[in-house]
Amino acid sequence: MTDAVTQAAPAEDRTMPAVVYGLYLLGLANVITIFIGLVIAYANRGSAGPVMASHYTFQIRTFWLSIGWFIIGGLLLLFGIPLSFVLIGIPAVMLGIFIMGAVWIWFAVRCVLGVIYLARGEAYPRPLNWLI
Repeated sequence: MTDAVTQAAPAEDRTMPAVVYGLYLLGLANVITIFIGLVIAYANRGSAGPVMASHYTFQIRTFWLSIGWFIIGGLLLLFGIPLSFVLIGIPAVMLGIFIMGAVWIWFAVRCVLGVIYLARGEAYPRPLNWLI
């Protein structure tokens, strides 16, 4: 009879989630790389282990939530700018600018928090949460 050898589960590869986070952070300046990161996250989520799958889910959700809020801010600008000529659109323009700026900061904070959890080798604790 042989002894059962207890082996630790192999560590999951953190390279591709790190690449996605890097593309997202780079995308804060150029936007294009965010879409590339989204494609990579969707392509790798199915084959990832549970820890890295939480990061991919978090990254995908971060993208879609930011797009949704950015569209809301953009629509406020779209309708507020023409109305600002008669002064009633100024609050909509201000709110649209505020929302778009807040989304940019929120996106950056979520990416930095994701990188921190990834560097520790931990799953993202709340990948389906919309706030942080």
